Order: sequence, then C-alpha cells, then structure tokens
Amino acid sequence: MKIYQDITQPNGELSLALGFFDGLHKGHQSVIAAAVQQKKHGLIPAILTFSDSPHGVLSKKTVPRLITRENRYELLEQLGIEALYELDFESIRNIPPEAFVSEILHSALGAKKVFCGFNYRFGKAGAGDEKALHTFCAQHGISAVTLPPVLFENEVVSSTRIRTALANGEIKKANQMLGRRFSFDFTVRHGNELGRKMETPTINQPIPADFILPKFGVYAAFAIIGGKAHRAVTNIGIKPTVGSDSPLAETWILDENIGSLYGLNPKIELVEFIRPEKKFSGINELQAAILRDGETAKNIFESIGTAL
Repeated sequence: MKIYQDITQPNGELSLALGFFDGLHKGHQSVIAAAVQQKKHGLIPAILTFSDSPHGVLSKKTVPRLITRENRYELLEQLGIEALYELDFESIRNIPPEAFVSEILHSALGAKKVFCGFNYRFGKAGAGDEKALHTFCAQHGISAVTLPPVLFENEVVSSTRIRTALANGEIKKANQMLGRRFSFDFTVRHGNELGRKMETPTINQPIPADFILPKFGVYAAFAIIGGKAHRAVTNIGIKPTVGSDSPLAETWILDENIGSLYGLNPKIELVEFIRPEKKFSGINELQAAILRDGETAKNIFESIGTAL
C-alpha cells in the first residue's frame, strides 16, 4: 500500500473510500469493501482520509485513537487498499463542498467512483452531505455510492459506541463492533521487574496520551509475537499496589518464556474482561491474584478458542 501525505496524481483511475475511518470498525469496513470490489473493474482501491481527527481539530480536544497508526496501515492493506491519501485536515478544511469535489476528487485525483457512509460530511464547516456529494459528483462524471449503516444490537455501529464499551470494560461487545479484537502495539519499556521476581514476568507498554484507555483492570489477551498468538493476561491501569506514573499495559504471557522484548512492539489483543484493577495489601496477595487471573484466562481460552 502506498501512503501519501498530500494530493498526488495516481497512476490509474481510483475507486475512492471517503471518511476518517478512526476505528476501522464494521461500518467503516463496509465502505472500504465496496471500494475494493471495484478493483475487478480496473480501478485502484484507495482511501482519502486525514492524519488527525477532524472533530478533534475543530473542537481543539484530543479524540482518543482506537487503533495505532501502524496497526491502521496494516489493517487497511489487509482489507485491500492500495493507495492511502492521509491529508492534514487543516490544509483542506476551508474548501467549499463543490470545490472539494471538482478540484480534489475530479481534477487532482481523477476518481471514477467514490464511496462513503450514510453520515459522511465534507467541505467547509461540514456543509456537504450525502445528497450534495451525489449531486456534485454527477456533474463531473463520478459515480457516488452511499453505504447503509451497519447495526449491532439494533443500533448503528459507531466509534462512540466502541469507546463507551471499552470504557465500561465490555471488550467482547467492542470486539464485535470492530469486527476484530481491540489491540495495540506500543513499544515495550523497562519496568521494575517485579513480575519476574514473582515468577510472572511481564512486558510493560506505556499507553500514549492520545490513545483510548479501556477500563482499568485485568483482561484475557493474546500477545502476537513473530506472527504467533500467545495466550496472555494483560493488566491495564496504574498498578495501584506498587504504583505507576502513567497508565500502561502490563502483559504476562502464559504459554512460555518468550525472552526479551524490550524496544519491540508486540501486538496485544484483548479478549475478555476478568476483573477491575485493585490495590492489594502487599506483594504476596498481588502474586496470588495474578496466578488466579492466569487460571481464569486459561479457562476463557478453552471455552472460546481463537474466536472473537
């Protein structure tokens, strides 16, 4: 997949998915899949999106990411996208809707088909809606397709619903709306090696301030290392028994001793919430709780296998 940070003339005609696609959830995937299907008609499957959340830029508030940048690229490529136009929102936020279609979609990119979600907005102040997109595209010979919403439990799948589920520790619900396991791949840093002393060695991954914080607590998880999934237990929080300066993910791999992962970026996939984070009276009580968490996680894995 080729990644562009500006408008670059493509080497062919584009089938273009439009949107921010912040969570790459099932709703986003339906739009992307429709664009990718056009490859059989000779079009290049592509996405026009932004490097940062338009809502965050406009509100001047941080919108927590649901997926890391590298994981986003990896998943888009797996979904069949061949060209990603990841623009700076500030650079085009004041372009009127009609000019957005005529100057960018038509003249600069030469898009032949565009696809968007039912609630897609574009152009200055978000003035362009689905109807405007179809109207302006038709004027330039571009076929525009709006995809219907994807539902989960009779409600529209959205990044907001997923963030709420994660905040409540409803990881299974979040995973079902995402269409994959919620994951992250932060760099492993040195810790106090307390887990090693308790014979439950962990990898420590500090969570960046701009990333979503799931409910603090313990999760059954998979650690993806070298393409292999290892059963694991992950604690997300501030380690109240021993203390942590900032939120981090601390993962104990159950299957085997993997060796040093310092400086690497293993992917951690959360499977099921086990219990809230808790402050224990001391190291012995903490160790006993971790061992119980390991047994609980093993029972979870036996019941679900590798399914979502």
